[in-house]
Amino acid sequence: MIESVPFYVIVVFVLTTLLTIWLFLQTFTKTVIRGFARNLLTFLIPFWLVLTAFMAMNGVYQQSGSLPPRVVTLGVLPALLVIVTYFIFFRYEFIERLSLKTLTILHVIRIPVELTLLWLFQAGQVPLIMTFEGRNFDILSGLTAPLALWLGFRGGRVSRTLLILWNLFALALLANIVITAILSFPSPMQRFGFEQPNVGITYFPFIWLATIIVPIVLFAHLASLWKLLRGQTS
Repeated sequence: MIESVPFYVIVVFVLTTLLTIWLFLQTFTKTVIRGFARNLLTFLIPFWLVLTAFMAMNGVYQQSGSLPPRVVTLGVLPALLVIVTYFIFFRYEFIERLSLKTLTILHVIRIPVELTLLWLFQAGQVPLIMTFEGRNFDILSGLTAPLALWLGFRGGRVSRTLLILWNLFALALLANIVITAILSFPSPMQRFGFEQPNVGITYFPFIWLATIIVPIVLFAHLASLWKLLRGQTS
């Protein structure tokens, strides 16, 4: 935990993480029948939540100098492997049964995430470039998520084109901040934030941004696009 960060920032971020998990669970708890894919993910999420918190509190992610940064190899990469596994083996029994509406509204959590990044910058823990006052416009995804839900599902009809375009737009914004964050870590590949590097994300509880929230947001976009491109609108 970072002493320079106000306590309310920690509270807001922890609640945001829990809200993200809850919304994600809502995408399949009512639509996916119990089975290996659902049970595995229900186990992996709390397990990964606790494990990454433990590693962050023991300084695993704070060790700089590795290439790529440990946040990537021991935080992001395992989550990406889970996502790839689900798209390879559980597309039909799991992904295609997810609620498209919930996958869309889930992205409102990007609003408190961006506020958290701004507060972390003010506390000297991340560079300005990672905030919406710098080069991070991901807050637009959160602000437009309710609009995308309303326009995309208005009048009992689903606008596949609008939802596809919105998901691609929001996915591009996500890619922008993820790349910026990685290139702002104190490592041999650092390109941004030399005066104030991205160190806050390596501490508990903010490690959950990279290990929990970003993977869930990415999965939500990919699952939505998969369903929409296959003509599924439920």
